[in-house]
Amino acid sequence: MDIDAREKSHKTLREIFEKRIKQLSKLPRLRDDASIERSIEEGGFSRRDFMKWAGAMTAMLSLPASFTPLVAEAVKVADRLPVVWLHMAECTGCSESLLRSASPTIDSLIFDYISLEYHETLMAAAGWQAEQNLENAIEKYKGRYILMVEGGVPLGNAGSFLTIGGHGKKGRDIAADAAKDAAAIFAIGTCSSFGGVQAAAPNPTGAVALSEVTDKPVINVPGCPPSEKNIVGTLLHFLLYGTLPALDVYNRPKWAYRLRIHDLCERRGHFDAGEFVERYGDEGAKDGYCLYKVGCKGPYTFNSCSRNKFNQGTSWPVQVGFGCMGCSEPDFWDTMGTVGEPLKDKLYHTVFGGMGADATADKIGVSLLTVTAVGIAAHAAISVIKKPKE
Repeated sequence: MDIDAREKSHKTLREIFEKRIKQLSKLPRLRDDASIERSIEEGGFSRRDFMKWAGAMTAMLSLPASFTPLVAEAVKVADRLPVVWLHMAECTGCSESLLRSASPTIDSLIFDYISLEYHETLMAAAGWQAEQNLENAIEKYKGRYILMVEGGVPLGNAGSFLTIGGHGKKGRDIAADAAKDAAAIFAIGTCSSFGGVQAAAPNPTGAVALSEVTDKPVINVPGCPPSEKNIVGTLLHFLLYGTLPALDVYNRPKWAYRLRIHDLCERRGHFDAGEFVERYGDEGAKDGYCLYKVGCKGPYTFNSCSRNKFNQGTSWPVQVGFGCMGCSEPDFWDTMGTVGEPLKDKLYHTVFGGMGADATADKIGVSLLTVTAVGIAAHAAISVIKKPKE
């Protein structure tokens, strides 16, 4: 893209953001006694801390640095948007990931003051009061609230799982009802996005993705758990644009799930050089060689872990010596093979006539063909996974 075209594109984006901020500013406040700015000041966060975080979010969304003030302004008016967070069949790891975000925890602050109307783990209310909060929020903010759901939705046994006492409302009905009047719906984590471990064979609870119980568009933010940056970044994208982000074939935001783990892995150079860890603890492991032969599914997995990392950006599984499990891919428990072992040639035998990813790593080694063959295998993996869905 030439300079004039890029400037024209940036001008258009700026106009969209400014229009969106004006729209948000005109909405009535949900809370008269609290705002993002006031909460930041009372919490001891400096303006510099806030702008530094806004700059990081701007970069994460692949926007130019000049957009940082607009991102910050959008965040200030974000306290006007209510959020309903539901738990289905899950382990609460997605909530834990979000709450353990980078310091200062301004993203957690935004999460709290975005008017979190319902969250079973974090809210003080319990029992009938909690359920009343959910019903009131859905009714009061009809068409305005953002629905975020973690966990697969169990449909087995006539959908009796996750039934709430008293009124006897089933989990699948709670999710479906909450989705009806939501302004946007986010499936947080692999369980909500694709069914997750609950949906692994033989799937006794009949767990399915959130998208299976609603006809409305669902933005999938998979991972077990997903990076908090993927969660917050996707939410900010909606706040800034007022629309769903560009999505891939599995409804994942392209800005976070466009590239494979393999593409930006710090061990990629060893892969290209044919240098692999043969077993955990060997010399190759000590020298940081590629983990493909001990089960890394990075070549077949689309996510931003190698860029965002976890624990305040400290590390991620591959960095500490354990291969990617492919957790952001559909049905990964059934399709990605045994943990600690590479995918077998038989998975792609019918596609390549024996030229599988293992053959690539074992026999080809250093050459451009290595990269090309594994790239092809990755696309084949997507096709194999996608066909049942079609």
